Amino acid sequence: MTGVNADDRLQRRIQRYGWDRAAEAYARHWHGPLAGLQDELLALAAPAQGEAVLDVACGPGLLSAAAARAVGSTGRVLGVDLSEAMVKAARQQAEAFGLVQAGFARMDAEQLALPDAGVDAGFDLALCCLGLMYVPDPAAALRELHRVLRPGGRAVLAVWGERVRCGWAPLFGIVDVEVRSEVCPLFFSLGQGDALARLCASVGLQVSLQRRRSDALRYPDADAACAAAFAGGPVALAWSRFDAETRTRVQGRYLDAIKPWADGSGYRVPAEYLIAVVRRVEAREKAGRK
Repeated sequence: MTGVNADDRLQRRIQRYGWDRAAEAYARHWHGPLAGLQDELLALAAPAQGEAVLDVACGPGLLSAAAARAVGSTGRVLGVDLSEAMVKAARQQAEAFGLVQAGFARMDAEQLALPDAGVDAGFDLALCCLGLMYVPDPAAALRELHRVLRPGGRAVLAVWGERVRCGWAPLFGIVDVEVRSEVCPLFFSLGQGDALARLCASVGLQVSLQRRRSDALRYPDADAACAAAFAGGPVALAWSRFDAETRTRVQGRYLDAIKPWADGSGYRVPAEYLIAVVRRVEAREKAGRK
């Protein structure tokens, strides 16, 4: 793994333990708001019967379960996540639905504990929905995807889009006032311009489609909006350490920030995603196009 330094190690610990704290609330508060995005990713990915699918940063396994149904009993899905609590939740969900073709393991996206793709190994399809922003070295994670994808294999990726188009973005600044959280300092960088496409190309992943999706994160009330932002999101570790007075203060500031998108007693907070469909490109393919 490249780029291993003290800051990267700290960021991985923050992510691991933060998402452990967020696991229970995440599924409850993000399943609905992210359903449209996940449906679009699956439609673009088009997992087929018998295919092998890797879901990186699988969280509680919502996308993994849908992929498992699509590939059927002759296929297989492996969901991996840095958070042990997320992996446990995903495994429990798959077992509850009888999806024996879905397995889960705790892995670092930058160093997948998987063999190189080959005749008896590798994946036809990889998915990564809103995971790359949390990785200290996203190029390393993309190189790992390239390594485990079979020749011609494809991947569908989604990251948050431009900061100015994500109404919940003030969350990070609000938390940083209270504690130096160090959560995702470059969180929105991959959503800017063609940054994601250029990074994919640099590791041999050819972009066949890139598009932006505008959506609204719908919450029925203030409690749900705050629970999604603080208890079930990227600042969950910091939130777990706040006392009651601090929690009241940061919730008030966040609700002020999203007040323009109040909808009756609830909220419709604008969000943008950047989606890319890529495939593994072999060196000889590159040479042939020159």
